[in-house]
Amino acid sequence: MTWYTLGQLLSAIRIGQKARTMDGMRVVLRSDAGLVWAEGRTAGQSVGLQEHLFSDLWTIFEDEETQRWLPERDVYERRLHEMLENQYLEWRADRLES
Repeated sequence: MTWYTLGQLLSAIRIGQKARTMDGMRVVLRSDAGLVWAEGRTAGQSVGLQEHLFSDLWTIFEDEETQRWLPERDVYERRLHEMLENQYLEWRADRLES
């Protein structure tokens, strides 16, 4: 099991994946709208970056509920890859012209 700080978590978590703290008290979900609370009275609400979250360690996991996000994840990651590829090709073309 890999543990992440909040900053590492934000760069590693993929759409549809969940993350929980070591004590299991907080669970978040990466949705297409960003990071949202997955459980409790704030379920579905956006996660506000608060000081106490920065000291937690998180682990990423998937469960039955996250399976519905797989098609959206594929589309999102394909679009992201295309965008990065296009930016690289534009940068390369500009560099070759100079």
